[in-house]
Amino acid sequence: MSGFEPALAEIVGERNVLTDDDAMAGYLVDWMGRYTGIADAVVRPRTVDEVAAVMKVAAAAKIQVCIQGGNTGLVGGSVPPATADGRRRIVLSTARMTDLDEVDPIGRCVGAQAGATIAAIDAHAAVHGLMFPVDLASRDSATAGGVVATNAGGIRMIRHGNTRAAICGIEAVRADGDVLRRWSPLVKDNVGYDIPGLLAGSEGTLAIITRVLFRLVGPPVATVVVVAALERVADALTLIGRAREAGLVIEAAEFMTREGVDLVGEHGSRRPVSTPAPYHLLLEVSGAGDTETAVVDLLDDAEGIVDAVLEPGPARALWEIRESHTEAIARATTTPVVKLDVSFPIRSLPHAIAELQDLPGHLDVACRPILFGHIGDGNIHVNLLDVPVEATDAVTDAVFGIVARLGGSISAEHGIGRAKTAWIRLGRSPTDLATMRAIKDALDPQSLLNPGVLFG
Repeated sequence: MSGFEPALAEIVGERNVLTDDDAMAGYLVDWMGRYTGIADAVVRPRTVDEVAAVMKVAAAAKIQVCIQGGNTGLVGGSVPPATADGRRRIVLSTARMTDLDEVDPIGRCVGAQAGATIAAIDAHAAVHGLMFPVDLASRDSATAGGVVATNAGGIRMIRHGNTRAAICGIEAVRADGDVLRRWSPLVKDNVGYDIPGLLAGSEGTLAIITRVLFRLVGPPVATVVVVAALERVADALTLIGRAREAGLVIEAAEFMTREGVDLVGEHGSRRPVSTPAPYHLLLEVSGAGDTETAVVDLLDDAEGIVDAVLEPGPARALWEIRESHTEAIARATTTPVVKLDVSFPIRSLPHAIAELQDLPGHLDVACRPILFGHIGDGNIHVNLLDVPVEATDAVTDAVFGIVARLGGSISAEHGIGRAKTAWIRLGRSPTDLATMRAIKDALDPQSLLNPGVLFG
């Protein structure tokens, strides 16, 4: 080791400062293989004090710090920049920071270090009959710090809100190495700025999240899961609305197209219904009384249903159809998938989905759109397979043009990262962006944290 690495090794131990190219390789590429970066070292602290000490060294030497959790993001924000700009740079991995505090079953909250996975937090809560309200298909690898940094939504957002809604308190290390701790289980605590809410969605550009105090919720007593094959997108929205009118609680509402279901079926998952249809809705509901009978009555009265199947929750086989989409898509494309996480006003979804499906013909680009996502909150995951590399920006432009025209957002739940910085003005006004920049400059005046993320 040479230069600043010995100082870091004194803090975290020599074995936790990686400088060998082979040892660092897995930290310098995202899980999709789409984004790669360059760093002088990878540092793996275990405690908040170690993170603070690392950041003191970085601040004194003006070393850029790229924060990485589970590395499951879709916008390149979890890997360092791919170009060298003359500044020294490290990756700070929270992989060793996996502690979980004791669950408070009365206050319904639990503290978790930034590297604890969503699955681990949920399993820890389950011992006390509670559950973590944020759930993602990447639950086994996505981490507490990562879901807060991106303000992740996931499949339970329609019921429990996004990650920001699940935060009671936060511990973070500022760019100067000082530790900020806003830690309170109080339901009401209205003293000053909402710092935890500010850090949620900040994508590691304002501070390094080291521990989070999360709100927990009680699981539904029983649920019923339905997969309905439908003729139109509007039929899915109508079915969700009528379920609410019937007094059912919507736990999840997930949208899939025939192309996506067929693709998942080709890779070994059981097809949910026997009759093909253009669209599929996975609906998980709970309610008082005989929920299954209420769902059967709902389906009998609904229009536009070609076929349907229902099972008592958790209905893993039905959920597998939805959660296998990402893996099946990754295996079926000849070029890196263009993955765009966007949202639309719910009323605009039928028009938006039709435009997105027509995109290849409109652009005269031979690619395959696979759409799925959280239809109950307007969030659609646009996956474009077999896109010629030279057409990537044109295809992205076209998708974001549809989003902007229909009043949507270019980032629903995965952030801006590095992938969307060129388009951020589609979602924020100049004054809004200037305000964000002022906050960044105030908290990180040397621009040390996550260079290139969010602001480009």
